[in-house]
Amino acid sequence: MNSRHLLRITLLASCTALALPSFAAEAVGCAAKRAELQTQIEAARAQGNAGRLSGLQTALSQVEQHCDDATLQKSREEKVLEAQHEVAQREADLRKAMNQGDQTKIDKRKTKLAEAREELRAAQEELKR
Repeated sequence: MNSRHLLRITLLASCTALALPSFAAEAVGCAAKRAELQTQIEAARAQGNAGRLSGLQTALSQVEQHCDDATLQKSREEKVLEAQHEVAQREADLRKAMNQGDQTKIDKRKTKLAEAREELRAAQEELKR
């Protein structure tokens, strides 16, 4: 394969990979999952990463066979509820540490609360997709 042909393939794959994320941003649910996997497949193909390509193709096949928008939405809603519960628990832990006045525990609890809030934010973002 000459370098000119390789350059064309790389440019085509790059253009395809750039075009797909805009579709993925517009798509929701299972369609968004499929679009994201297609984007990753094109990138893996362009990079010649056969192992990743195989794994992504398997994931795409699973999404095509088993993904249901209603079930996906319910799962995402459950993740948000679990994350909200975790934040509430971490807030209670922080209040308890603050009442005890142990600065080391307070710092640890603040870190854990920040992590829980980030997980909640991510779950809420995922719910929108």
